[in-house]
Amino acid sequence: MLRQRLDQRQVQKLILAPALQQAIKLLPLTNMELIEVIDEELSENPMIELEEEDLEKGVKETSAGADREAKLPEGPEPGRENPEAGAPRQDGDGLDVEAGFKDYLDDGFRPNFSEKRDAVSLENTLSRSPSLWDHLNWQAALTFFDETEREIAQFIIGNINEDGYLGSSVEEIAGLCQAAPEKVNAIREKIKTFDPVGAGSLDLKETLLAQMDHLEVKDDIARTIVRDHLPLLEKSDFFHLARALGIPPQDVKYHMELIKSLDPAPGRKYSEEKTSYVVPDIIVTKEGDEWTVRLNDEGLPRLRISGYYKQLLAKAALNQPEASRFLKDRLKKAIWFLRSIDQRNRTIYRVARFIVNQQIDFFEKGLDFIRPLTLIEIAQEIGVHESTVGRVVANKYMMTPRGVYSLKYFFHKALLGNFGEDVSSLKIKEKIHKLVEQEDKNSPLSDIEIGDILARENLKIARRTVAKYRKQLKILPSHIRKRRFVMEGNS
Repeated sequence: MLRQRLDQRQVQKLILAPALQQAIKLLPLTNMELIEVIDEELSENPMIELEEEDLEKGVKETSAGADREAKLPEGPEPGRENPEAGAPRQDGDGLDVEAGFKDYLDDGFRPNFSEKRDAVSLENTLSRSPSLWDHLNWQAALTFFDETEREIAQFIIGNINEDGYLGSSVEEIAGLCQAAPEKVNAIREKIKTFDPVGAGSLDLKETLLAQMDHLEVKDDIARTIVRDHLPLLEKSDFFHLARALGIPPQDVKYHMELIKSLDPAPGRKYSEEKTSYVVPDIIVTKEGDEWTVRLNDEGLPRLRISGYYKQLLAKAALNQPEASRFLKDRLKKAIWFLRSIDQRNRTIYRVARFIVNQQIDFFEKGLDFIRPLTLIEIAQEIGVHESTVGRVVANKYMMTPRGVYSLKYFFHKALLGNFGEDVSSLKIKEKIHKLVEQEDKNSPLSDIEIGDILARENLKIARRTVAKYRKQLKILPSHIRKRRFVMEGNS
């Protein structure tokens, strides 16, 4: 039998304060994302203002201040010193609002931000780029004037994936549209001639042949390769391909160049993926014998607590309790926001400083001297949780004299050398890359041979580890490298 009853329990729960939630939210943001958050906060909180507004307020203060003063009790004019405004005030529950926030309430407080950003011209932005399906439907509307054919064409286009391939069979579409498969296929053949050419094909063979037809390619051998020997082409098995075609392996290269000019994924031309631009969050430079680290604050606005609204809060506390509560709440949120930004900047700097101190040999001498590093090491060193470091390094980039690197680039596991020293996995990958570059193209190095060479250099790793790193470097197996070399006629 179920009963309802009341009882008291004492439990422990982790509850994040609003200020801590905001600090955690700002940590993983890049500079460009932080600018958007700052703009949003500026539009919602009157207690925060841009430092550049002082020049404009100096011109408009007389008229604007007079209008606002008309709605307030008598008191000092904005900009003049008010002895009551500087004293801490308490609300009904005795909470001291300004206690502990003196640094942020000081008119001289200046977060480390640079000059005002230039506004982006609206004429230089696009509201939305056309998608693959929009582009194909637009062409279909100009091609199929019969209503039934247009509906079938729209159904076909709706089943085309981002690469440009038809995800359903002709028979399935015919059944759903209640049309003959021959009619559906005839409409699909017309769609394959739209831009991008080959969209709506069922497989790679159809796509490449459709593009050859559009370009009026007269190379019969290239057509034969695509039509009859595509599996050999995908495996780069040029010896058997040349034997099947009855031509020397060197002659395959000419026909391969033509096939390479075709697009195996025509739909990607109209991909809606946005281009990501990397803006370094940290700048590392060498000044004399010292490596300096600074945060890139270019484009970030300079923020501070509004002096005018601080005075307005002091006056509202006298006889306008509702306005006082509103302004007091905004003041708390503004201070939390500025504190969170400062905490974010300090944490990022401490992480970047530790990375630079640990990787000085890398910056000085190159990749062979990079050291293994983990999130736990930094977390223990700077006194924060490992997850905090993970948030800091997310989507952050460091600009150095050796190039721009993601902060995640410096975090990788260590492999144990023959003499007990820690060796970075990045160093192993770089050595594998150099060995493949310098190998004899007629006799490429196998994974076992690469492992043996590394072992002679006191870097003993298993063959499967060599294979894993080779795949991560996008290096083909030795037998395929040899086939490609022979095909290019360099033997």
